[in-house]
Amino acid sequence: MLRHEQSGLLSKGAGKFAANRAGVRDFENGGVRVVHARGGAVPQNKFVEFAGVQKSYGSVNVVRDLNLGIERGEFITLLGPSGSGKTTCLMMLAGFENLSAGDILLDGVSIGSMPPQKRNIGMVFQSYALFPHMTIAENIAFPLQARRIGKSDTAERVAKALAMIRLDGLGGRLPGQLSGGQQQRVALARALVFEPSLVLMDEPLGALDKQLREEMQYEIMHIQQRLGVTVVYVTHDQTEALTMSSRVAVFNRGKIEQLGPPKQIYEEPVNSFVARFIGENNRLNGTVRTIDGDDCTIDVGGDQSIRAAAINVSAAGERTTLSIRPERVVIGAAAANAQNCFEATIDEVVFHGDHLRMSATLCGQPGFIVKIPNSAGVGMGSPGDRIRIGWAARDCRALDHG
Repeated sequence: MLRHEQSGLLSKGAGKFAANRAGVRDFENGGVRVVHARGGAVPQNKFVEFAGVQKSYGSVNVVRDLNLGIERGEFITLLGPSGSGKTTCLMMLAGFENLSAGDILLDGVSIGSMPPQKRNIGMVFQSYALFPHMTIAENIAFPLQARRIGKSDTAERVAKALAMIRLDGLGGRLPGQLSGGQQQRVALARALVFEPSLVLMDEPLGALDKQLREEMQYEIMHIQQRLGVTVVYVTHDQTEALTMSSRVAVFNRGKIEQLGPPKQIYEEPVNSFVARFIGENNRLNGTVRTIDGDDCTIDVGGDQSIRAAAINVSAAGERTTLSIRPERVVIGAAAANAQNCFEATIDEVVFHGDHLRMSATLCGQPGFIVKIPNSAGVGMGSPGDRIRIGWAARDCRALDHG
């Protein structure tokens, strides 16, 4: 669970908090106390709650019976491919889309029919949406002026916001005079300066290049941790979701396929869709031979079988897809003692800088990937070579066939 208490995100008078619960650590920046999730437990005190939410356009169901609770101070990412319903959920939470059924609660209050301007929610978009004719300071001050905050208080909050995003002294510049990353930080400061109860981010890094996007991931994550503000983040980028989030909700066809902390989502996919969508993944098709408690044996053809964890299979004879992460695979002599060990034929070896990526045909199925760190003396062989490949049964998950 992740909790926070705050005494103004950017306002003065922030004090220190003393720990009064087991496991609580105080953050003295801004007087915000944050307790980060221990294994991504489901929130008990829901700050945001989707209760049976549905959204349809005619006969097309975009969001189907969504039930999701979000803890105060949590950073949760809605992750999924285009058309999965994640952005529609964000727009309903913001008030820009009507609900077809169900309700959304914010701090226990129904906001399903509340106008957007009354929800006290900050938003950051991919397009930045900065006013080009206004200075950076004026852009940040805009939501404060709309709320009729006094001039002296506005000036103080804007100054603190500029310091927070490390753009002190640039308040007099126009947006066009800043880099893309700087403009995105201004958009973030504008969303936070009026101390919203919740901040929504709709693919805010999509327009940035790779290096800048990675830098901004850490920037956003550190600001959120420092302030303890609740963030709901939408993206189709797996790296963003795994890097920044307390929990990740993987969307597909209008529903959540899996919800949990990033490590769990990556290491323990519950079905073939999640395994296929999150990170690079080896997929071997086979038929269940036996199931013994949490373990199973899978026939993969040619009198060959694989030992695996029985995750999403129920009976002998059932078709299944095995999931093995490339980095869990060993080669050569190291594979000899593995629970699953096979001879394979190398199809391709590609240099990726920090690692080598090999593609091989294994058990008659092509496209089996192995990733090995690019350390001194490490070699994988050449296309056409035979190589021994192995992995532990616990690293191989028997999922639904797909």
